[in-house]
Amino acid sequence: MDEIVSVDVSFIGSGCPYQTTAARPPTSTTKVTMTTRSTIALLLLLLAASYAMPLHAAGDTTPLGIALEGYPYPHPVRFHPVSYFGDDLRMAYMDVPPPANANGRTVVLMHGANFFGAYWHRTIGALTAAGYRVVVPDQIGFGKSSKPVIPYSFHWLASNTKSLLDSLGIQRTSVVAHSMGGMLATRFTLMYPQTVERLTLANPIGLEDYRVKVPWIPAERIYQAMLKRTETNIRAYHESYYVEWKPEYDEYVMVHARMQDSAQFPQFARVRAQIAQMIYEQPVVYEFPLLRTPTLLIIGQQDRTALGKARVSNAARATLGQYPQLGRQAHAAIKGSRLLEWGDAGHAPQLEVPERFHDALLEFLAE
Repeated sequence: MDEIVSVDVSFIGSGCPYQTTAARPPTSTTKVTMTTRSTIALLLLLLAASYAMPLHAAGDTTPLGIALEGYPYPHPVRFHPVSYFGDDLRMAYMDVPPPANANGRTVVLMHGANFFGAYWHRTIGALTAAGYRVVVPDQIGFGKSSKPVIPYSFHWLASNTKSLLDSLGIQRTSVVAHSMGGMLATRFTLMYPQTVERLTLANPIGLEDYRVKVPWIPAERIYQAMLKRTETNIRAYHESYYVEWKPEYDEYVMVHARMQDSAQFPQFARVRAQIAQMIYEQPVVYEFPLLRTPTLLIIGQQDRTALGKARVSNAARATLGQYPQLGRQAHAAIKGSRLLEWGDAGHAPQLEVPERFHDALLEFLAE
């Protein structure tokens, strides 16, 4: 006989766009008693419906603070204290338990440079539905976390993440990372190999050393360019990520466009300049052979993302961000790694082909 359980099917408060309760006011709580099998089916249905919804109201152009104040995340956000030379900083994160059938395992999701933790909402749903606890940090300098104007390093971001996991009592975890998060995840795994059970890299940048072809420029020049960005050129850059543009991707354009109208945007622009320097000056590609953790590479073959393409000639630009070649080189360098090449995906396969991405991820994690 199936076990009888009681399930709370209400979602987070009235301001959350993930809320799926329609028959009752947003603040109500409905208790449903059913069999375990029926419970799981209902939860999966609710999760699927909520993850298809947009992160924020379409067409919202109101100014947005650089810590995304008032911007709804799919799950409660907490803060982990971080200190930098005596300055008190706050690292935002979501810690999402599985709704049922917990398997006792944890997955950490690491975001890309032009994104933030909330864009993992579908992946959070797929993982928690499969029984995983999911921890999603906004690294310092990103999302809802503090934005200090300091020299950034992948080592420091990795140590902050380890401190967060220690505070949560997590000794072992798998790591799933996208774009710049792949560089951070590589550094994290090299620094804390005893912590990482499995590593998944989805179209990571840093599969090449940008210093070889892209000339260095001072952070001040990057800062000045940031101040001149417009919604139009932000959107054009984001459009280059995807094989086929979907209206839902506009959410990530508008977050950046709305922050430009914040009184604190110059501070954010300086932070972005420092982060660009970190990516340029701190390659991880030469250390791929040192990885000993089981690793899955998921590479959208249409991706041509590379740092500093605007600073090189047309001839040099054509050789940067060649992900079909770069993915195979990384696969060869990371001993025992597995490579999935998807010809119909670009820079963000977890957004472009989410069902296939999650099927591959869950299969890899279960091995």
